[in-house]
Amino acid sequence: MKIVILDGYTENPGDLSWEGFEALGEVTVYDRTSPDDIAERISGAEAVITNKTAITKAHIAACPSLCYIGVLATGYNVVDVVAAAEKNIPVCNIPTYGTAAVAQMTMALLLEICHHAGAHSDAVKAGEWTNNADWTFWKYPLIELAGKTMGIIGFGRIGQTVGKLAAAFGMKVLAYDGLPTAEGREIAEYVSFEQLLAQADVISLHCPLLANNAGMINQDAIAQMKDGVIIINTSRGPLINEEDLAVALRSKKVYAAACDVVSTEPIREDNPLLGCYSTILTPHIAWAPKESRQRLMNIAVDNLKNFIENKVSNRVN
Repeated sequence: MKIVILDGYTENPGDLSWEGFEALGEVTVYDRTSPDDIAERISGAEAVITNKTAITKAHIAACPSLCYIGVLATGYNVVDVVAAAEKNIPVCNIPTYGTAAVAQMTMALLLEICHHAGAHSDAVKAGEWTNNADWTFWKYPLIELAGKTMGIIGFGRIGQTVGKLAAAFGMKVLAYDGLPTAEGREIAEYVSFEQLLAQADVISLHCPLLANNAGMINQDAIAQMKDGVIIINTSRGPLINEEDLAVALRSKKVYAAACDVVSTEPIREDNPLLGCYSTILTPHIAWAPKESRQRLMNIAVDNLKNFIENKVSNRVN
């Protein structure tokens, strides 16, 4: 089998191995592939593996040998799954590799807002503690989470893991999800979207991006929140209307926001959140611990191996 990996660098910048794929066929790995090079690079391929490089209907039509498309991610919107299905080409994703990593990053962002550990370490290294008149100082308000309310929008695997971590910090956990579960009820109280907005001290987003929830955190939603609310987004950037959030940050309606994802990635120079002092922005790294990426690699290899053995797994089309 001829296997082409179009954009392997973010999954494996050199600290993992492609040997699992190499055991299944002849592998060509590209770090990145521009739109102009896709057709040429997949020509003659039987299996194409992509992360964020788009596979369109035209690409599929131009590659008659193609019989499998694997996505090195949970989201698969980069592939025209309908066109693939019309050619009976399975598109297989990686649904559950990063739960622990994303939940951990969510709490890391929240704790950084609460304690500004990095900024205080920088201050110490700059001599501010050595030259301080007192035995202690802090440059920002410090926040204790115990007794506060965490509101989680989207209460699937990641949301529930965040809920458990929040509860371990002594927080009350509220959840909004269209499909409440018995497992979820053991962790959180399910409430309406409006109740969550009104009651939460911290709001964390963990829902997929759908046609009906793009921009769900907007001016109207923020107006229903507590003054001084904290907003965390490790899910999908377009869930937030970034201009509305920037206005709320500048007015102090929102105390702080931490986003690992933004509406356009890489972030544009004119993104309004870049100019907000009380914002933490990280470059979509919640998924990326080595352990998580190795898990992703293993599942991606198993998906292709299962396809070869006529037992397709994690098919999305």
